[in-house]
Amino acid sequence: MQAVLEIAQLPQRSIDASAAFMQTHLKAATELLKKPETDALAIVLPAAGPDHDDWRRSAARDLARAYAPQRVNIVGARLAEKAQPLLAYLRDAPGVTGQYLAAHE
Repeated sequence: MQAVLEIAQLPQRSIDASAAFMQTHLKAATELLKKPETDALAIVLPAAGPDHDDWRRSAARDLARAYAPQRVNIVGARLAEKAQPLLAYLRDAPGVTGQYLAAHE
């Protein structure tokens, strides 16, 4: 089963957003990954500029490595419903892990 963690708000500045994710939301992500029924986790973050791409990719890769063989991916989307096509793709793509995907809106 693919679990989904939706994070509605993060700070605008990249460094602040990264810190907020690690301090406030990382525990929720790891708790979902510890559940035996979770074989994949998709984290939905609010859309952000390209200055956020590096920390988001790093978070996706590091979580995927730490919890392999479970899959972890991060999706960036302005509205949660815009993430749905990517979430459906990730749910049915067992070879995709450790990726950051930005929804085109």
